[in-house]
Amino acid sequence: MREIVLDTETTGLDPLIGHRVAEIGCVELVNHVPTGRTYQTYLDPERDMPPEASAISGLTTEFLKGKPRFASAVDAFVAFVGDSPIIAHNAAFDLGFINSELARVKRPPYSSDRAIDTVAIARRRFPGAPANLDALCKRFGIDTSARVKHGALIDAQLLAQVYLELVGGREPALALAGLEPQQTRAVAAAPNRPARPHGPAADELAAHEKFLEKIKNPIWKRAATG
Repeated sequence: MREIVLDTETTGLDPLIGHRVAEIGCVELVNHVPTGRTYQTYLDPERDMPPEASAISGLTTEFLKGKPRFASAVDAFVAFVGDSPIIAHNAAFDLGFINSELARVKRPPYSSDRAIDTVAIARRRFPGAPANLDALCKRFGIDTSARVKHGALIDAQLLAQVYLELVGGREPALALAGLEPQQTRAVAAAPNRPARPHGPAADELAAHEKFLEKIKNPIWKRAATG
């Protein structure tokens, strides 16, 4: 089971009024185990980065100028996501921006049916409690010290840990924590072993028949001769 944890940084809150994606970060999970494969790109949003958005992400108009435009990054992004479910924190926000960018380059949108919203999961599990990423990291004891500013890739990596805690799937990853990414991928992709035979041995069948002989007028014989 392959899933993609996705996060975006944007120039604002609403693509319908011209705000754009400035960074995309993705983390690959296979069978609820991070494989080590990630996708990250900064994007030239073809507009200014407002001060209020820059204060959150640390991205500036000057930094983003000259970065790839979405049209030139779309093939690599779409190939990485593939047809996997998309996990996002407030999925409607991230998918809204991604679909807006896809529409600009005449690509089909991602259906909301394939999105898994971690905000919704958190609110079901912890009604009334804060469901933002920082609060959930604190709840689950996830280290956020590397997160000086919001960044799409680091937020996707933190969200992957939160998601595994929310769905109870973090335990398999703990056993693989000491492995290199390529080793983790190999374990995650390993085929299941065929089931071992569990039929009774001949001596066990004989002992069973001998035991049944002690039962007088068993119901299964009455049914067979009735």
